[in-house]
Amino acid sequence: MHSTLNRAQAVFGFFTTVALFVAGFAALSVLLFPTDGAVSEVAVRDVKVIKGRPHYYSSKKEEYAQIRFDLDADLSPLFNWNTKQLFVYVYASYSSSDKRSSNLPHTESIIWDAIIEAPESPYSFSALKEKYLAKGKTAKRATKGKKKEAKPGVLRLRNQRAKYSISDITGRLAERENVTLAVGWNVQPWVGALFWSPRSGAVPRTEGVAGLSGSFKFPELKGKNVKKEGAQV
Repeated sequence: MHSTLNRAQAVFGFFTTVALFVAGFAALSVLLFPTDGAVSEVAVRDVKVIKGRPHYYSSKKEEYAQIRFDLDADLSPLFNWNTKQLFVYVYASYSSSDKRSSNLPHTESIIWDAIIEAPESPYSFSALKEKYLAKGKTAKRATKGKKKEAKPGVLRLRNQRAKYSISDITGRLAERENVTLAVGWNVQPWVGALFWSPRSGAVPRTEGVAGLSGSFKFPELKGKNVKKEGAQV
């Protein structure tokens, strides 16, 4: 006869096996979910180069850039049954040296980011509780008062100010050429691997169109505005 402890261990082992199988199936099932419908566009609105302390902890004054941009994105195809949240970011790519003949790789700096959480499942505990356990008229009013929620991952930003300023290790940034803005994202699932946007260099990657702006130049230190250029994707 098996003891109570042996039976409990057997039940726990069976439960763990089933849980791992279900988690593995959920992680692999997203490979069949199409993501090529995700699109984004980004365009520069304004750029200024200022000399000062970009951060409160900066020990000395240096040149740093402040950027405003437009962003249009429909990343709703990236959301599926296994998506917990989506990390979206806009980053600037510019020359790592102020010398025009330099062959150094470009520096990439994130200037804006956001976390978009997946919508609540209609089968979650809170949704079922609100639907079935709310009393009388309260439940009806709650149902009627709800508006149709917008699709997750749809962004439309105009003249958006960057969250983070750009600086350089040399302390000089003015008049750098061939600067571009690009859109990136990271799909964070409930279980499984993280998926990255195209051109991110990381694997695995999703399909879709990650926006890329037209190239522009950091203005002089006086802070002259850069003309708006159309986006390229």
